[in-house]
Amino acid sequence: MNENLLETVHRYAEARVGSTTSVTQTPIPGLTIIRQTRPTALHFNIDKPLVAMVLQGSKRVIMGNRTYDLGAGESLVITADVPTVSQITRASIKAPYLSLVLELDPAVIEDLAVEIDASSLDTDRPVRVDTTERDVSDAALRLMRLIERPGSLAILQNQLIRELHFWLMTGRQGTAIRRLGVVGSHANRIARAVSFIRQHFAEPLRIEQLAETAGMSLSSFHEHFRSITSLTPLQFQKQLRLIEARRMMLSKGEIISHAAYAVGYESVSQFTREYSRLFGLPPGRDIKNIKARTQSVA
Repeated sequence: MNENLLETVHRYAEARVGSTTSVTQTPIPGLTIIRQTRPTALHFNIDKPLVAMVLQGSKRVIMGNRTYDLGAGESLVITADVPTVSQITRASIKAPYLSLVLELDPAVIEDLAVEIDASSLDTDRPVRVDTTERDVSDAALRLMRLIERPGSLAILQNQLIRELHFWLMTGRQGTAIRRLGVVGSHANRIARAVSFIRQHFAEPLRIEQLAETAGMSLSSFHEHFRSITSLTPLQFQKQLRLIEARRMMLSKGEIISHAAYAVGYESVSQFTREYSRLFGLPPGRDIKNIKARTQSVA
């Protein structure tokens, strides 16, 4: 565990957050600090490829039938757009949960993959937990310290982001990350289709167009999309719609019908049924419960 990284991230987050909970965006695109002062309820998401370095506290992540528990000194690496259910399991005001999250940059990975031996690539699972390696935490520490020197940030941040990706790609978790940078690989092709769905999730989905975007036949596209994301394209779109609708109702105060129509549903009753299946409660009760929990710790 890199105590200097913990101290630096803690100091940066404390200077910018309230007393209970916060997601702090740093000046570096894709680099975020997560801070929580108490265990949380279940959080549903379809994450982009990322690495989350836990510095304090602990977290549980569920993908399909796999459960991953990680604590301080461990990293979660997600190398595909997969649905996850997560929950912070240990956090307090005295010792808040802290993690440093970096979205993996496909362009940087693709560039580095040309120079890194990719002969060992396999079909590694898209979610992994391992001890954070020293080279990774050292590069992350230098990146965080660079934020405190704005005059140097614009000049050096791309170099350090590239270095951090390099250590991730050559470390224990590097096999699956390197697959993202192999042009023409199944992971790379499906990533193009996923990006299209994310941009157009509220629109009707044409599978033929997605297969064309991925450069695959329909049968091959269906097979590899499900293998990599654990969902069919329609299931993937549905979860994106429901997660976005939940965010809109929580952060923007949208009423149920407005949120349903905004994410592409034509029937509020269908939206309510599918929302209940994913989140366990109908939207009205779910949002009310979340707001009540939030107010109780405010």
